[in-house]
Amino acid sequence: MDFTLPESALAVRDGIAAVTAKYGYDYWDRCDSEHRWPEEVYRDLAEGGWLGLAIPEEYGGGGQGLLELAVALESLAGSGAGAAASFIYLLSPGFGGLTIMRHGTEEQKRRFLPGLASGEIETCFALTEPDAGSNAINIATHARRDGDGWLVKGQKIWISGVERADHMLLVTRTTPAAEAKPRANGFTVFVVDVKAAVEAGTLTYQPIPKMGTNTVASSMVFLDDLRVTDEDVLGTVDGGFAVLWDILNPERILASASGVGGAEAALKVAVSYAIDRAPFGKPIGANQAIAFPLAKIKAQTELARLMTYKAAWLWDRGEPCGSEANIAKLTASEAAWQAADRTFQTHGGMAYSLEYPVARMFRDARIGKNIPVAEELVLAHIAQHDLGLPKSY
Repeated sequence: MDFTLPESALAVRDGIAAVTAKYGYDYWDRCDSEHRWPEEVYRDLAEGGWLGLAIPEEYGGGGQGLLELAVALESLAGSGAGAAASFIYLLSPGFGGLTIMRHGTEEQKRRFLPGLASGEIETCFALTEPDAGSNAINIATHARRDGDGWLVKGQKIWISGVERADHMLLVTRTTPAAEAKPRANGFTVFVVDVKAAVEAGTLTYQPIPKMGTNTVASSMVFLDDLRVTDEDVLGTVDGGFAVLWDILNPERILASASGVGGAEAALKVAVSYAIDRAPFGKPIGANQAIAFPLAKIKAQTELARLMTYKAAWLWDRGEPCGSEANIAKLTASEAAWQAADRTFQTHGGMAYSLEYPVARMFRDARIGKNIPVAEELVLAHIAQHDLGLPKSY
């Protein structure tokens, strides 16, 4: 058993650190307050080849795996971006790159992967619906046969990055849940040309005002007889559940990496303040009431990092990783939230001042306990699948 990161992952960590060295906490604060995508960082990552890490070399990528992608995201988040970093690696390298790499036809790989590797193509992912929420089995967005193609009708919610995306990985029902046997059958994933659909008026979207993570918009999406073809199917018709799990598990692993990095970023802010602040003649960090909670969060962060790496390593090997991905997500999101909360408390009343990045990190870290899957559902999965307890939902 060797816990040493491979040279490829260490090189990624150092490379991302070099890219982000000129972008501090203030940069991410500005992007968030201005509700704008971090174009400068994204461009630098694209030019350095850091977005195509997990895409095979024959398609212009780095030929690495999800582990290296997770390390990249962790390093980016830890540089001060926090949860805002997750979208840079989730939307296109994760949703688009990993999924098309594993489930795309050769034509789809050659069509999409080089552009995803270079940053010229951006993707988003559309699963969640207003009336289905975390219960993906009950999604109502339906694709029906129409001549040599399909017409899609339905709604999606909390779709991040659609305003930037060239293509969307769209999860539909091609067989209604009531008719599918088992009910997990009947899903089909399509790769949708977003800009063409917007121009045709068959895809519209409306951004949702959000509490945080304002570097990217999250939108309601409306699909009104959106036309797709058999060439747009990712995987097989009615066999999209296998594709879906190869989206959801990496999503949870990358979200975990973001949580680990976000926890580290918050701890850096808290520790710096605890060393500099000395209202009673000595640094407040010398007090155990300040030091011990921060030390405990550091321990939690290290545990979450180990599980994140393990889950990514299993996925790269093609082994089952559902439990590990869930545990990583649970522990990392909790570490990120506790770190942000304790950073807030360490700053006292000054945490309320936008002079510090505490407010942004506090807002952004909280959503990690709910997305990409609520911690209650993670606990239900662990109880059922790892402990053998009866299903609770």
